[in-house]
Amino acid sequence: MTAGYVVTTVDAVPSIDDEGVDWKPIQHYFQLTAFGINVYRAGEPGTPVIGEHDEAAGRHEEVYLVLDGTVRFEIAGESVTCGRGSLVVVKDPSVRRAAVAETADAAVLAVGNRQANRFESTWQPEHFAGVPTYDG
Repeated sequence: MTAGYVVTTVDAVPSIDDEGVDWKPIQHYFQLTAFGINVYRAGEPGTPVIGEHDEAAGRHEEVYLVLDGTVRFEIAGESVTCGRGSLVVVKDPSVRRAAVAETADAAVLAVGNRQANRFESTWQPEHFAGVPTYDG
């Protein structure tokens, strides 16, 4: 990363075999410091791709994006089946969550960081004029 950026593929990131999950530790590999980011891929249906946990200790918000396949998330005691393109957004760090692959090709991108009073952005407020926010 001598130029300050890298263009690569998920497959080029070294893998950790974690009980049948192909874990791509993107944050670790690229030594990122602003957020955690990983990809988890199942080897077969029934494989837990996201272990049951909460982020209360670190106060992390997390977003999961299903990249491929079908994944069943258990979130705060509710079961939700998600396909490719589905987002699972966990704003409350104390919420317990887990995910199990329902298909062999299931892959989940996980991104997280510590909660803050507000997000610091280079985007100007006028960029979001007329764009609603989620109030659920």
